[in-house]
Amino acid sequence: MKLIIAAIKPFKLEEVREALTAIGVRGMMVTEIKGFGSQSGHTEIYRGAEYAVNFVPKVKLEIAVSGAMADQVVETIIKTAKTDKIGDGKIFVLDLEQAVRVRTSETNEDAL
Repeated sequence: MKLIIAAIKPFKLEEVREALTAIGVRGMMVTEIKGFGSQSGHTEIYRGAEYAVNFVPKVKLEIAVSGAMADQVVETIIKTAKTDKIGDGKIFVLDLEQAVRVRTSETNEDAL
């Protein structure tokens, strides 16, 4: 099993969710986050005053999938979330040791 963590632009969330649902992803966790990478923030003007925006709004997706499905999920996120502009995000793939469905006590891939 794999845990895929993706940070993407917020306006891409619904499009990514639809694409993942279409390939068979049955669930995900979504968190609104702020961060910076290559773009490392920028300055904006608000009511005539300039101020620094050091952290950029992103959405973090956490998706647990079978090992066989991980590459397809990553490719789907890349294809759907990509805008070809700086700040498109990052994807991390980690090994997932155990998963348990609380309601039924099913474990591992049965719990996904």
